[in-house]
Amino acid sequence: MIRKILIGVGIVVAAFAIFVAMQPDELNIARSATIAAPPPAVFDQVNDLRKWDNWSPWAKLDPAAKVSFEGTQAGTGAVFKWSGNDKIGEGKMTVTESRPADLVKLKVEFIKPFEGSNVSEFSFKPDGNRTAVTWSMTGRNDNFFVKAICLVMNMQKTLGGEMEKGLAQMKSVVEAGKS
Repeated sequence: MIRKILIGVGIVVAAFAIFVAMQPDELNIARSATIAAPPPAVFDQVNDLRKWDNWSPWAKLDPAAKVSFEGTQAGTGAVFKWSGNDKIGEGKMTVTESRPADLVKLKVEFIKPFEGSNVSEFSFKPDGNRTAVTWSMTGRNDNFFVKAICLVMNMQKTLGGEMEKGLAQMKSVVEAGKS
């Protein structure tokens, strides 16, 4: 009887391991919003990492987080580091490419609760007197542990939802003329 139970458990564990291993190796999430402002006004909120506190969905999760800035004030070479509670963890963002009113590309490195690296991009397209902004994140999910976490935590829903909140907050800040 115990042998049958152990064999059954072994089969379930093996099936789960195979299922996890077959999950996609790539993480691709994108969300968009239209903001009633010209591209330079929207671009400025992303390009200057010191302004992220105005709209970032993660800034509100730990107001006591330790943050620091390095490199340039804004644009390529600007660096933002954070260390906070379990909700935001610890990491670093670096602007790797900045094209005024067009694109901001960032390397996002996570240290805690687990190590990882992603690329985040913001693109800005004029739409009359408005701007269509798209926030995307790409990365590798080639680690078994990360794939298992993604099964439990739907990243499209969880991270995508946070990106939607951030874009909505950015819209409010820009349209209210706050900087």
